[in-house]
Amino acid sequence: MDELSTQELAGRVALVTGAGRNIGRAIALSLAQAGAAVVVHARRSAAEVAAVAAEIERGGGRAMAALADVTEPAAVERVVDAARERFGRLDILVNNAAVREVASIDDIDLARWRELTAVILDGAFVCAKACLADLRASGQGAIVNIGGMSGHTGALGRAHVVAAKSGLVGLTRALALELAADAVTVNCVVPGRIDTVRGAASGPHSAHDAESGAPLGRRGTPEEVASAVRFLAGPKSRYITGQTLHVNGGAYLA
Repeated sequence: MDELSTQELAGRVALVTGAGRNIGRAIALSLAQAGAAVVVHARRSAAEVAAVAAEIERGGGRAMAALADVTEPAAVERVVDAARERFGRLDILVNNAAVREVASIDDIDLARWRELTAVILDGAFVCAKACLADLRASGQGAIVNIGGMSGHTGALGRAHVVAAKSGLVGLTRALALELAADAVTVNCVVPGRIDTVRGAASGPHSAHDAESGAPLGRRGTPEEVASAVRFLAGPKSRYITGQTLHVNGGAYLA
């Protein structure tokens, strides 16, 4: 039987931030298909996370929707407490929450710089801190950070995004070393050009995306990114930590 048709995450619980749409939604659905109960998070998109949670439950899985600003520790801790109360544990954290924006450095003031980097980088730190006790207690805890190809290649009009996504790689390595003794793995999955619904701030597709053609000749799908996250969250990857896995069709060769 194909490994990905099994429920290798049965009995485990995952928190996926930014899971209302696109890659986050695909990750939440994939982890649920693997048997995990999933906390489907967004900052304010209540209808979207409710729809994803309902989709999981219609498929026979367990899920709950949760709203929180990932830059606010008290709000994140309330989500973790609710997850623990509902499901009894927390084993997997996927830090996917992010803000996509194209803006010249001339148009990025310090307040906007801090606002965007706080969601991507501070948010990953805040969520990891809130989940630490549960991840350590799991015995098979896993953190998967969702990076960005621009954090490795650079990109025009994305100084704040590039800096934050680059920081996620450093955070991944640092946490992998600190948490290894607790059997918690920490890895980073970096999507390339993926077919997603873009917000107005990002435009339909950025100039960076247009210049980053993949040798495989197509854009990736959110499900292909989700399959990498599922593997790194699962029992077959327990000897993999501190690594960055690129899912980009060969557009960037690490």
